[in-house]
Amino acid sequence: MGFTALTVAEITTATVVSAVVALLLGAAIGAFGIQLLTRNTVRGARDEAKRIAENAQREAETAREKIILEAERRTIELRQQADAEANKAREELRDHERRLSKREDMLDRKLETLDVKERHLDDRAKVVSQQEQAATNARDRAEKVLEEQKNTLAQLAGLTRDQAKDMLLQRVEDDCRQEVNQIAMKRYAEIEENARTRGQEILLQAVQRYAGEFTTESTVRSVAIPSDDMKGRIIGREGRNIRAIERATGVDVLVDDTPGVISVSCFDKVRQTIAVESLQKLLEDGRIHPTRIDEIVSTVQKNVEERIIRYGRDATNEVKLGGLHPKIIEAMGKLHFRTSYGQNMLKHSIEVAFLSQIIADQLGLDGELARRCGFLHDIGKAMDHEQQGTHPKLGMDFCRKYNEREEILNAVGGHHGDIPATSPYTPIVMAADAVSGARPGARRDSMEQYIQRLEQLEGIAKENEGVAEAYAIQAGREVRVIVDAQRVSDADAFGIARNIAHRVSAEMTFPGEIKVTVLRETRAIEFAT
Repeated sequence: MGFTALTVAEITTATVVSAVVALLLGAAIGAFGIQLLTRNTVRGARDEAKRIAENAQREAETAREKIILEAERRTIELRQQADAEANKAREELRDHERRLSKREDMLDRKLETLDVKERHLDDRAKVVSQQEQAATNARDRAEKVLEEQKNTLAQLAGLTRDQAKDMLLQRVEDDCRQEVNQIAMKRYAEIEENARTRGQEILLQAVQRYAGEFTTESTVRSVAIPSDDMKGRIIGREGRNIRAIERATGVDVLVDDTPGVISVSCFDKVRQTIAVESLQKLLEDGRIHPTRIDEIVSTVQKNVEERIIRYGRDATNEVKLGGLHPKIIEAMGKLHFRTSYGQNMLKHSIEVAFLSQIIADQLGLDGELARRCGFLHDIGKAMDHEQQGTHPKLGMDFCRKYNEREEILNAVGGHHGDIPATSPYTPIVMAADAVSGARPGARRDSMEQYIQRLEQLEGIAKENEGVAEAYAIQAGREVRVIVDAQRVSDADAFGIARNIAHRVSAEMTFPGEIKVTVLRETRAIEFAT
């Protein structure tokens, strides 16, 4: 029993010892294997690192060589570019030197020429000085001879010295007038030629670009009555209906012997229109008595006032103007009922507005401002029957009241030359106004006014000294003046034409323009025997 237990213990110890020895041996072998593996790994890593380093060094060497080569190539390019620029600069410098050399040569030649001219001028100055001295001597001799002639003339004519002096001055004045007329005729011809050419171009473009209505209008002055019975009812008992119409409308109703017609007369065309339309409504209504007359006149008056404002607004919209005061629009609407030589004044204002704009545009000015000036230029005609003064003055004061610009005020007040023009828009409006009034069919005269204007035109022409005959032709748009060739020279004929034109502009009222033509004929007659 005891032996068995010892044996087991011994066996166990031996086993443990064997296990320990085996474990230690395995640990030693493992450690050796690990050390060996580690050494191999480190050696491989070192070899890889060495290989990477060698590759990196080779790549660095290659990159350095490339950079060096690129730098050398860039350096060569920059050197070539610098050489090219330097060559170009040297070439430009040589060109500049050649030009400077040429200029120096030219300056030298000019200096030589100036020296020659200076010597010639010195010589010329000497000659001029001698001529001045000779002229002074000649003038002194002439004055001496003139004084002798004065004395001789005074002795021969039995005149005093002052009388002879007056005669001489009159002669000198006549000679000077002759020379002045000749110079003025030449200058006027040149100015008129240039101005006519440019003006015709501008006006033709303006007329071609604007096409307005050219038909004339006339204000209705009579009312057709269907029968004498209705005419009697219009007149009323002892004329009470006529008096009621005149009182309500402010017009004069004329009942004459003309059958079927009653005439209405009034300077205010708005009141005249109200009266005419009221009479027409009374004829349609048939009930004619003072109370009904007042009712119809009141209704027609309101209707006409609404139409006036509508006419003014329509015209303002047509010319594309904004910012006009309502009172100005109303005044422009009244021009629909106003005519001048049969031309409707509102249509005329619209036409002048567009013509003014076109002319201003051609001259490089403000077309919108010119259009406003042309549109308002005749606004004074809407009130000249109510207030004292000319329509340009009334229109200018009216526009100033509603804060219109100074250019517009001057155009309104000066488009007939009543005040001096202070802006270029005033003569533009004058030209457009003349074009609008001078168009064929735009205006017309009554027979009495037409004959009176022709007689006045011929009378003004005949009042000039040396005029033999004068004839108004082309419906009064031209006057032909025939002068005595023995008494009037060519220069005097020019002066007569200018004087007639000035007097016609100042003394006559006419649409458009009037051409003055002075004819001087010289005839040489000889008889062969």
